[in-house]
Order: sequence, then structure tokens, then C-alpha cells
Amino acid sequence: MSDQIKFIVDNLNKEPFRKNYNLITFDSLEPMQLLQILNDVLAEIDPKQVVDIREEMPEQTAKRMLSLLGILKYKPPGNATDMSTFRQGLVIGSKPVIYPVLHWLLQRTNELKKRAYLARFLIKLEVPSEFLQDETVADTNKQYEDLMEAFKTLHKECEQLKTSGFSTAEIRRDISAMEEEKDQLIKRVERLKKRVETVQNHQRMLKIARQLRVEKEREEFLAQQKQEQKNQLFHAVQRLQRIQNQLKSMRYAAADAKPESLMKRLEEEIKFNSYMVTEKFPKELENKKKELHFLQKVVSEPAMGHSDLLELESKINEINTQINQLIEKKMMRNEPIEGKLSLYRQQASIISRKKEAKAEELQEAKEKLANLEREVSVKTNQTREFDGTEVLKGDERTEELLKQRHENIQHQLQTIEEKKGISGYSYTQEELERVSALKSEVDEMKGRTLDDMSEMVKKLNSLVSEKKSALAPVIKELRQLRQKCQELTQECDEKKSQYDSCAAGLESNRSKLEQEVRGLREECLQEESSYHYINCMIKNLEVQLHRATDEMKAYVSSDQQEKRKAIREQYTKNIAEQENLGKKLREKQKAVRESHGPNMKQAKMWRDFEQLMECKKQCFLKQQSQTSIGQVIQEGGEDRLIL
Repeated sequence: MSDQIKFIVDNLNKEPFRKNYNLITFDSLEPMQLLQILNDVLAEIDPKQVVDIREEMPEQTAKRMLSLLGILKYKPPGNATDMSTFRQGLVIGSKPVIYPVLHWLLQRTNELKKRAYLARFLIKLEVPSEFLQDETVADTNKQYEDLMEAFKTLHKECEQLKTSGFSTAEIRRDISAMEEEKDQLIKRVERLKKRVETVQNHQRMLKIARQLRVEKEREEFLAQQKQEQKNQLFHAVQRLQRIQNQLKSMRYAAADAKPESLMKRLEEEIKFNSYMVTEKFPKELENKKKELHFLQKVVSEPAMGHSDLLELESKINEINTQINQLIEKKMMRNEPIEGKLSLYRQQASIISRKKEAKAEELQEAKEKLANLEREVSVKTNQTREFDGTEVLKGDERTEELLKQRHENIQHQLQTIEEKKGISGYSYTQEELERVSALKSEVDEMKGRTLDDMSEMVKKLNSLVSEKKSALAPVIKELRQLRQKCQELTQECDEKKSQYDSCAAGLESNRSKLEQEVRGLREECLQEESSYHYINCMIKNLEVQLHRATDEMKAYVSSDQQEKRKAIREQYTKNIAEQENLGKKLREKQKAVRESHGPNMKQAKMWRDFEQLMECKKQCFLKQQSQTSIGQVIQEGGEDRLIL
């Protein structure tokens, strides 16, 4: 708590608040002053909150602050039942309520400014549905929503530009460089035009060059079209092969299988698809929705600090302990009916897990089969491109032979029928036989299916009746417990209202007592400081009195040694020494004054003498240089003339 108050005081003393508080003065503020400080912080985040709370009703102040805190996504500490306490503390300016709010706001002021700014444009105004029946209101609401979406887009682009790192100086440099390149290109084009104009038939050559460029562009376009058509042809061939393979597999299935096997296969496929649609996919979709909702909730939450993480960990530990306690209570009860139900639940969960695993295996097998079919089609295409023929499998060769025989037999049969005047008889007969066989098999299967369904319904009814009889005492007990729970809930609500009223009264009394205690503490501090000051003054006076008494004793004493120890004697001795020293210094000063004139005259004479000697030195050097001009000097066996 002290760290929290210190952080609040430090931030309030900085810009833009400049409150000049310390820990003591801030802790001694009245509730109304605390509310005004909270309002000033909120006004820094949202300028619309600039209000003097003394001119506003407390309910309006609390409502305005709560609405803004809701927009800023502030979550009070505690659970939902503490909201009434939070509202009441906000109305009366309670420190345990105001301090956490101030700490949270001052930690993330810049982020909250941005959130408050966006809330002005992104909080949607809900229009009742009966008003939206009017076309004008509906159109206006549609424009309002479109403008909100446009604002979102523009704000995102603005933030991206802010964080992209581009600066106006760099853009201007790029623009100037491009303009210079443009000028250079224009000049180069003009030079080339002047050079071309001197060539004969330059207009015809330019026309031919233009036509050449157009033809090259057309050639590129045609090449691109050719490549696209090749790709389309390749995809079409692959699609044709895939369809042919499916047709072959369907023919094999139709030729080899009976209607019972076909119906069984179709039923299995329908069951599998219905399971995927009704059970597996909805579960996966629900899990994805939960994950998305959780991620959106995490994103919408404000940034969490170390203290928030510690608080969440403590809550998680408390909930885990509660869960463990409930599990222990449940195990201690060990009800037989609950044990049977748990056994059934366990078996159902095992079966559902096995079912999900088999469905996943089947899905993986289908995907693997599709991949293998794609690989086979690719290899077939490669073989066809290599030698122009298609590689046939053993069963496909047999099929080709049988097809040829069947066509020959059919052709002979058709010629005989045409001779006899009954063309199409064999085909009609085969169709009638096939349809009648299919109808009989379908009827038989329907009968078996209806019998199976009736038996299943009987089993389910008997199982439901057994479960109802087994659950009847549990339901009866549950009704009693529900009634008891309602009574306890009502009693809890009554006790809670009594507690809230009592807590409000105690809180008001506590605030009054705190003010009285604060005043008494201040008086106590003042009295204590005055006591210490007087006590120090008394001690100083006692010391001075003791020194004066000792001085009088030493001065009155007949002993010379004691008299010498007296302060008066020491001061007298020091005064005499200083007077003698002053006398000597005055005599020395007098001697210096008397000898000052002759000394200054002697110094001037020495300076004149020094100038005279310097002058003589210069004259001598000059005479030496003049006498050496025009003379011949022999040095080292050589003659040298000095000019």
C-alpha cells in the first residue's frame, strides 16, 4: 500500500498535474479532495471530464466516473458481489477504492488516452428495432455504421504509417531524386530526337520501330495466352482422368457388389458423414469458438503487471484447493447411484473417444487415398507425355477384352432382333429384371430395417424406464435441495442487504473517527515537538548556568592556579598578546612607509641602468655587423666574401 501511495504521489507531482504533495499531505486529504484529484486524472485522459465536483451531485459524479471507467475497461479488485461496495466507496471518496483506481490510471495514461479517444467514435449507438423499420432511420444507421468502419480502417492505416519508419524528409528526397531523373530522361530524349532528325527517312523508321514494339508486345501477350491455355489443358486432362478413374471404380463396385453390399456401404458412409456433421465438426467448431472468445478476451484485457499475475496465481490456487475439497467430499460420500452413473459416464466417454479416433483414422485414410490417386494421375500424365500411350493395368486389359466381346455379342443380338422385327427386346428385358431384383432387395431391406428399428425403440424405452426408476430418489432429493437452496439464497440476500447497510453506517462512522484521530495526532505531534524544544532549551540554560558558576568560583578563589583557569583571565591574556602584536605591526608599517620613497627611487635607477646597458649592447652588435661587410674570411682552406 505504501508503494502504491508513493507511486501516486510521484506521478501527481510531475507534469501535467504538478500537485506538490508528499506522503503525509496526500494521506491527510479529505474524501472530496480525493474525488477531485481522481476527476483531474480522468480529465487528463478525456477532456470532457473537466468538472468541479463541488458543483455536481454525488450520484452524477459517480455515474459519470463509472461510465468512463467502464469504457477504459477498469476491473475493480474482487468479484461481482463487490461492485456495490465499489460504487458506494466511489460516492463517499473512500481511500481503499480511490487509491487502486488512481494507481491503475497513472500506470497507463497514454494507453488510456488513446482508448478514450477511440471510444468517442467506436462505441455504437444502439437503435431500437422498431425505429429501424423506418427507411430514413435505417439508411442513417447504415451510413453511421459505414462511417465507423471507415474510421477503423483509417485509424489502422494511420498507426501503420506512424510505426512504418518513413519520414517526410526521406519522401521529399526521393521525390527530388525522381524529378532529377525525369529531367535527365527528358533531356536525353530531346538529344536523341535532334540526332534522329538529321537521318534520312526518320519518320518511316520511327513508324517501323513503333510497329515492331507493338508486335513484340502482342507476341508476349500471345505467349502468355498460350501458356495459360496449356495450363488449362493440363488441368482439364487431369480432371478427365480423375473422373474416368471414379467412373471405373463405380463400375467395378456396381459389377462386383450386390444391392445389399451397396446399401450397406451407403449406410456406413451416411453414418460416417452424419457423425462428422452432427458430432465431430460441431465439437471442433465449438472448441474453436471458445479459443477465439478466450483470445479476444485476452486481447481486450489491459496490460497486466507483476502484481496482477501474482493476484491471478493466488486466485487459481484458491480455486484448485476448493476443487480438491469438493472432490474429497464427493469421494467420502461414495453414493452407489452416483457411482453407477459415473461408471456409465466413463464408458460413454471411452466409446466417444474411440469413435473420434476411428473417425480421424478414416479421414486420414481417405486423404491418403486421394493423395495416392493424385500421384497415379501425375505418373500417368508423365507416361503419356513420354510415349503418347497410356499404361494399362492387368484388370484394365481384361476389361478391354470383355468390352470387345460384349460389344460383338450385342451387335450380333441387335442384328438378329432387327431381322425378327423385335429390336430393343433384350435391353428392355434386362432392365425389367434388374429393376425387379432391386425392388425386391430394397423391400426386404426395408422390412429388416423396420424390425431393427422397432427392437431398438423397445430397448431404448426399457432403458429409459430403468434410468427413470433409478433416478427417481435422486430427483426427489434434488428437489428438496433446490428448495433449500432457494431459501438459503433468499436468506443470504437479506443478510447481504443488512450487511451492506451496516457496512455503510460503519464506514461513515469510521471516516469520522479517522478524521478525529488525525486531528488528535496532529495536536499530539505539535505538543511533542514543543515539549522537545523546551527540554532542549532547559538543558542549554543548565549548561550555561553551570559554566557561569564555575567561572565565579575560579574568579573568587584565592588560588592563583584556579584564577588562571578562569575564562576572564584567559581572555585578558589573549587581549594583551593581541595588543602587543598590533603594536609591533604598527611599528613595522611605519618603517615601511618611511623607506618607501627611497626604495622606489632606487628601483627606478636600476631600470634606467638596465635600459642603458641594453642600448650599449645593441650598438655593439650593430658595429660588429658593419665591420664584417666586404671582408674576406678564410675558413677551412676556403676564401669567403661577406657582403
